[in-house]
Amino acid sequence: MHLTAILIAIILFFVSVSMQAGSKGQKVTHMILRVFYILIIITGGILFSSAMAGTMAMQYGLKLLGGLFVISMMEMVLVRKEKSKSTGTLWVLFLIFLIFTIYMGFHLPLGMKFW
Repeated sequence: MHLTAILIAIILFFVSVSMQAGSKGQKVTHMILRVFYILIIITGGILFSSAMAGTMAMQYGLKLLGGLFVISMMEMVLVRKEKSKSTGTLWVLFLIFLIFTIYMGFHLPLGMKFW
């Protein structure tokens, strides 16, 4: 459920970014995206609490922080876009935190292994 919520949130984020700022559709997708933020935080918290008993608690904590930073960068990009302010630095931070979080998610034992 966590991975599904993440994928839907990323898709909604890019859909919302591609829409015209301030349009009704953009506001609706932004509000739906905020619901998925909550789902991601709840399911991530459940996964984090189950991983805290293991020996890799600090790495899961770093992934948790990375995920929170990804969510905050997504929100800040959308809000600054609505206000017609520059978002270049936020996009760079978003990509850095997203790559780090995805790497940690697949690297840790609770993550999916494709190889």
